[in-house]
Amino acid sequence: MKELIPEEVIERKIFMIRGHKVMLDRELAKLYGVPTKVLNQAVKRNISRFPQDFMFQLTEVEKEEVVTNCDHLKSLKFSPQLPNAFTEQGVAMLSSVLKSERAIQVNIAIMRAFVRLKQILSMNKELAHKLAELERKIEKHDVDIQAIFEAIRQLMAPAPIKPKPQIGFK
Repeated sequence: MKELIPEEVIERKIFMIRGHKVMLDRELAKLYGVPTKVLNQAVKRNISRFPQDFMFQLTEVEKEEVVTNCDHLKSLKFSPQLPNAFTEQGVAMLSSVLKSERAIQVNIAIMRAFVRLKQILSMNKELAHKLAELERKIEKHDVDIQAIFEAIRQLMAPAPIKPKPQIGFK
């Protein structure tokens, strides 16, 4: 399977759109080795398997943003069709719609890529949490260090001169 499609290639084809990690129909079709039209026809024949949280169509603005950010999708710019975006669940559902051996193998590779991205994100969240905890500790240490410097300054300050008592008659 590693020879079929490297995980890094799949990860580069996953985009963040509308707060979801998705893959475009065009990219999936290339991975499955079928024309985009065939993939979309299979989806349309089984549309009840693809609710909004599994698949959605990009808006014109989203399409332009994707084309702007990804050089390899320049040909999408002149396409009259708005691409479909498949979430992780939608990609999993594609394996039941596309029944070739390649589709099954590609789906396994894509699922592994999604899982790996989730692991990376969770590690980043964990790291961010630890960093925030460290910042709180440092802030507390800053206050403690400031108190130490203030105590040292007080010790370094000359002692106040006491007035000498007057000798003699008043």
